[in-house]
Amino acid sequence: MDDLKLNTILSTLIYGVLGIILFFLTLWLMEKFTPFSIEKKITEENNVALGIVMGSIILALGMIYAAVID
Repeated sequence: MDDLKLNTILSTLIYGVLGIILFFLTLWLMEKFTPFSIEKKITEENNVALGIVMGSIILALGMIYAAVID
């Protein structure tokens, strides 16, 4: 019983960390491959449309990684 709990906790931690790493890696790659700075466009130029698109992408990535890891 204790081994089952320990395995469950370890696998949850490993997959959680893996999901977070993949999530931030994807965001970093998006920033690198766009011809403009996403952060600058959203923060300095107040590009609301880009903020909405990035928010949608973040939600979609989260759902995809949650489904894959689950």
